[in-house]
Amino acid sequence: MNPLKKGDKKLLNAWAFYDWANSVYTLTIASSVFPIFYSVLCSKGVSELKTVWAFGIAFKSTALITFVTAFTFLVVAFMSPILSGIADYVGNKKSFLKFFCYLGSTGCIGLYWFDVTPEKIHLSLLFYFMGLIGYWGSLVFYNSYLPDIAFPEQQDRISAKGFSLGYFGSVLLLVLNLGMVMYPEWFGFDISISNSILEHGSEIEINNALKIAKEAASFKAMKISFITVGIWWVVFSQYSFYWLPKGVSTGRKITKSVVFNGLKELKHVLNQLKLNLRLKRYLYAFFVFSMAVQTIMLIAVYFGEEEIAWGSDTKKTMGLIISILVIQLVAILGAFLTSKMSSKFGNIKALIVVNFIWMGLCFYAYLMKTPMQFYIAAGFVGLVMGGVQALARSTYSKFLPETEDTTSYFSFYDVAEKIGIVIGMIVFAFIDQITGSMRNGILFLFIFFLIGIVLLFRVPNDIEN
Repeated sequence: MNPLKKGDKKLLNAWAFYDWANSVYTLTIASSVFPIFYSVLCSKGVSELKTVWAFGIAFKSTALITFVTAFTFLVVAFMSPILSGIADYVGNKKSFLKFFCYLGSTGCIGLYWFDVTPEKIHLSLLFYFMGLIGYWGSLVFYNSYLPDIAFPEQQDRISAKGFSLGYFGSVLLLVLNLGMVMYPEWFGFDISISNSILEHGSEIEINNALKIAKEAASFKAMKISFITVGIWWVVFSQYSFYWLPKGVSTGRKITKSVVFNGLKELKHVLNQLKLNLRLKRYLYAFFVFSMAVQTIMLIAVYFGEEEIAWGSDTKKTMGLIISILVIQLVAILGAFLTSKMSSKFGNIKALIVVNFIWMGLCFYAYLMKTPMQFYIAAGFVGLVMGGVQALARSTYSKFLPETEDTTSYFSFYDVAEKIGIVIGMIVFAFIDQITGSMRNGILFLFIFFLIGIVLLFRVPNDIEN
């Protein structure tokens, strides 16, 4: 196979298609089915407080997952520069991309056996950890391909296309998974009850038995959905792996002396930032506004569950699912609208506008109480979520100096994002804890967006087109 040249349409599409492959993780595992599954699983215990024993400590169930998630982000932040340095040294970033893809998909499949009993909780958390680290670990290598495969004038468009493919593909699989969960009998799951209950039970007993049988089938469907995510991820990524270049081969072998080469490369990038005023100031701004964006995305479902008056648990579950779908679908439009806006007004000006919208959403979220208000907020979140993620990535790519060491630069970008996520989660949780309201935490994030806007105004020489 002859390698495709930089800017080739087939190469660009192959790169963007990896978003289609891996985005099912964020929607099904991180945002919708797994949180519902985890809540149901923990509620089956005898404790009304949903206490889970792990590592010799009694954790509140949601706190345990939050701690594991934060720990994973810290691991990725530390690990990615080391691995990216090795990838640059030996010139095989695709091998690392494949490794994290397969690690993550294996973790997703392993969630089928997830259990919170003391005997199984640690293996269960390991599978969760594998899925999370596989997804985020692969992104640093995936993102670093962008300046390698696309010219600057192509990067906004293909970055937006990648996010859009990811949103669309993940929604397709989520609809299938939700269909399995809501109507398990349509997909062959057993919801039958014993003949003795049918023959001798009262109408109430029969209805209760049917309800229990359907709940058990729905729970089984959730577990099967984790397998579908793992298979989808690994199968569809093969198209990207086939066309993406291996990297700039150096013929070098990995030795002990190069294991920490990535940290040296990170230090080198930091030194280079001192010489690149535009890139340095942009990273300051990105670190601050991304901290707020990622925090909102991580806590949005929990905010809706706690702060919105749904009326019943059934309406709450359906309302949250509908909101997630609205966010994903509107995000497709948001990514392309932001790309168009950046081509007309410039990347930095477009990011400033998007951050102003995020600021307004913080105030709106503080005041909203009804499901309809939450749906409206979900629509606007989707609009600016897709836009800010795609544009932030492509803007950073455009601001990079001429270099073949793109992986280390994107590793630096990735580390900044992950550390921001951890800080954002801690700040939000602290405010929520001391004030007793998630609304106050959301309102406080307004400050991050304001600082981000101020820092964006300080970025010189915006790129046009």
